[in-house]
Amino acid sequence: MCNQSNAATMPAGELRSSSPSRLIGSGEDEAWLWAQIKAESRRDAESEPALASYLYSTILSHPSLERSLSFHLGNKLCSSTLLSTLLYDLFLDTFSNDPELRSATVADLRAARMRDPACVSFSHCLLNYKGFLACQAHRVAHKLWNEMRRPLALALQSRIADVFAVDIHPAAKIGKGVLFDHATGVVVGETAVIGNNVSILHHVTLGGTGKVGGNRHPKIGDGVLIGAGATILGNIKIGEGAKIGAGSVVLIDVPPRTTAVGNPARLMGGKEKPAMHEDVPGESMDHTSFISEWSDYII
Repeated sequence: MCNQSNAATMPAGELRSSSPSRLIGSGEDEAWLWAQIKAESRRDAESEPALASYLYSTILSHPSLERSLSFHLGNKLCSSTLLSTLLYDLFLDTFSNDPELRSATVADLRAARMRDPACVSFSHCLLNYKGFLACQAHRVAHKLWNEMRRPLALALQSRIADVFAVDIHPAAKIGKGVLFDHATGVVVGETAVIGNNVSILHHVTLGGTGKVGGNRHPKIGDGVLIGAGATILGNIKIGEGAKIGAGSVVLIDVPPRTTAVGNPARLMGGKEKPAMHEDVPGESMDHTSFISEWSDYII
């Protein structure tokens, strides 16, 4: 009954909507989402008593999403010399004083729940999705980097890489509504930029091309989908709503709303008149629509 009641009073930006503009969380969204997470956790604690203590200490004992998330990240990322209490205070201070970070957290939770059929609940994502957790920790590291607290930002990057196997330089810029699906082996370089409503699968590299410094990493537009194992190198632009096929190696710009596949990557439909799609791949998660017939796919 609790879940049904919450669903009935879901604010604007509900799961049933696929509008990109509604992925950006508001204060109302945050309050509804936190209530939903607590309701899911109570249900799970009742159905699985072995998790009751864990769910209470991580979610149910906290008055807000930012406190729960800060507690969880602190415990995940602590070490014998980087204490969980220090990290908790760091995360909580950062999230509490930055509404944009909280808005991004809400949008990222919604993205995972909407796009990944394996994501059974918001609480499941909050507790167990290492791509989500790595992204939220990175957001704090990025803020520290911009505040010139760079040794701490780099130490946090190292812990994120050690714990979650996700290596994102703290200077990299990441938008809202971003899904790192599975996330293992993701590498994002220092000057990379990732837009809003982007989905990135495991073992994706957004890297440079050598030892030259400066602006040297990819710029990923809004609504892009990057398939598993793709490598995108250099200061190039992946246009809004583009799709990068799994295992592709991309070294030049990809126009908006096109699909690039292969090694080296080529545009579907050809360079002169590439095939265009209407959907937003970063939200639809459609990896294979560029194959018009099975005869196009050769084994």
